[in-house]
Formats: sequence, C-alpha cells, structure tokens
Amino acid sequence: MPKKLRILVGKPGLDGHDRGARIIARMLRDAGYEVIYTGLHQTPEMIVSTALQEDVDAIGLSILSGAHNTLFKKVVDLLKEKGLGDMTVFGGGIIPEEDRAYLNSIGVKGIFTPGTSLETILGFIKKEVKPRI
Repeated sequence: MPKKLRILVGKPGLDGHDRGARIIARMLRDAGYEVIYTGLHQTPEMIVSTALQEDVDAIGLSILSGAHNTLFKKVVDLLKEKGLGDMTVFGGGIIPEEDRAYLNSIGVKGIFTPGTSLETILGFIKKEVKPRI
C-alpha cells in the first residue's frame, strides 16, 4: 500500500484569519491526505520545525497580511538549510499577481488565491506532491 501523503498547512506571521486555511486542511483530509494544521501566528521556524517533526511531504502556507514575499521566502530558505529544499511548497491567500513570479522563482510551486476551486488545488497536489520517503 502506498504511503499516504502528509501535508502541513501553516499560517505564518501575525495574520489572524484562518478560515481559508481550515477549509483547505479539511478538503485535503477529505481527499485522503494526512493533514497537520499548525494554527495561527506561527513563525517560519515553527512551521519548518513542525514539518521536520511530522515528516511531511509538502507545506501549504496561507497568508492574508501582505507579508507573503518575506514569510514564504523565509520558510523556503529554512527548508533549504535543513536539507529539504526539494519539498513542495505552495501558498494561498491575498497575493497580488505581480508577486507570483517572484514567489515561483524562490521555489513556491503553486499560488492559490480566493476563488480557486478545490478541484484545481487537488489537481496541483496530485501532480506536484510526491512522497519524500
């Protein structure tokens, strides 16, 4: 039996709204994935530490505060420092079109904004996320 993918859903920074992250976490769980949701107000260090401890295959980050360029980059950089630079990182939230190319260039493989269908996100997961072990 193949390993069930483990996906961490994280809320970096001081953003206090997690409805979208909880919807994504529930959708992933309902689709058969194991989901670890870190909760609100996580630092990039906390998110990466949890990813290591939980042996996840991917990290989904949700942010509405506008600090996505800084916080997503910090998560990606920390993953590289820990030898996990090949882990799939994707993000969602209020992310302007002009910031998406930058995020892709630093290693964020998918960006999903409000209104993205759950089917689109699941399609991305099926295509991009592979078991790490």
